[in-house]
Amino acid sequence: MSRKKFTTIDAAEKLMHSMEIAINNMIEEIKKPVDPDAGGSSRKAELQSIKQTAVDAKELLVERQRLEQMVRDLKQSGEIEQEKDYSGGFAERFSK
Repeated sequence: MSRKKFTTIDAAEKLMHSMEIAINNMIEEIKKPVDPDAGGSSRKAELQSIKQTAVDAKELLVERQRLEQMVRDLKQSGEIEQEKDYSGGFAERFSK
């Protein structure tokens, strides 16, 4: 039985795919309407939960973008540069 060799690129691509699924699930959760019968603290808690899910999705999107850039660098040069900053990208510029 032959096992496929572990590579950082393969693992990163699997992680990016999983992150994509998680982000899409979060987006679907955010889309759900707030219970119109909820009032007071119940409504406030539901809205806070939606806001937190949006923030979490945004952060996950930024991290996925960094990972995507890291994979590109690995494919081009075969290594990750130590001083490379994976933070500057489209999602991060508009995340605040």
